[in-house]
Amino acid sequence: MEVTIAAAQYPITEHVDFLAWRRHTERWVAQAAGQKAQLLIFPEYGSMELVSLFSEDIRQNIRQQVREMDALRADFCTVFAELARQYGVSIVAPSFPVLLKKELVNRAYVFSPKGLVGYQDKFFMTRFENEHWGISSGEKELTMFEADWGRFGIQICYDVEFSLSSQLLCNLGASLVVAPSCTETIRGATRVHVGARARALENQCYTVVSQTVGNALWSPAVDINYGFSAFYSTPDTGLPEEGIIASHTPQAETWLIQTLDFSKIEEVRNNGSVFNFKDHRRLYGGFMEDQVKLHRAIL
Repeated sequence: MEVTIAAAQYPITEHVDFLAWRRHTERWVAQAAGQKAQLLIFPEYGSMELVSLFSEDIRQNIRQQVREMDALRADFCTVFAELARQYGVSIVAPSFPVLLKKELVNRAYVFSPKGLVGYQDKFFMTRFENEHWGISSGEKELTMFEADWGRFGIQICYDVEFSLSSQLLCNLGASLVVAPSCTETIRGATRVHVGARARALENQCYTVVSQTVGNALWSPAVDINYGFSAFYSTPDTGLPEEGIIASHTPQAETWLIQTLDFSKIEEVRNNGSVFNFKDHRRLYGGFMEDQVKLHRAIL
């Protein structure tokens, strides 16, 4: 099976009102759908541009604005549900700070032409999220998204820098892991891309990164952004020799669109030059449970 995926290099944009934001969002969706994309991936915290609708005092208070955002959540979800239905696409929406009782989590909603189909919460918080935003880790629950073309999971930004969740998703049948991300620096963006490439190697799967780009100096929360979109695979038979399917120029405001063939993942997992996926499963399934002796060697 094949699927055409669009990964956004998305600018945090200031809007005069909610309707202006909706029109802006529709232009992005229409552009990707017009290029035959079936799955659209927006980056982490792309929703924070909605803070531009608030008063200046809220704009300048990070901890208050992420809580005030929850009042816009229902309308945010309605817009993406309508656009997914109107354009006949599935969408990983920009992640959104969701207020659950007294705690905030970083949540990526997923929509199809049928409407809202599920979400994935971020497990691991960066220092900035913990110390400045007051965002908490979500419940340790993973969602497997199933489409007629295949199965995929979501690892939001920092999460893709750790192996366990991607391994669990792929053990359940995922051939694709998407990584919506928001980073400020080349170092931060690189960590996400290195993590995505590592997950593609370990699990012999595809990974796709979508990142925020450009400056939004009106926002103390997401004022500086550096990023680029990319598609990765394991470097093996029938796939790119370096595992880089495609990447775009950093900081450009655009979609990166590629068609992925999942039969290549099945082939490489069964007949590849190496069996990273099978051997990685063995690592968690038995090897780590065995007693390992530790020896010291002093130079």
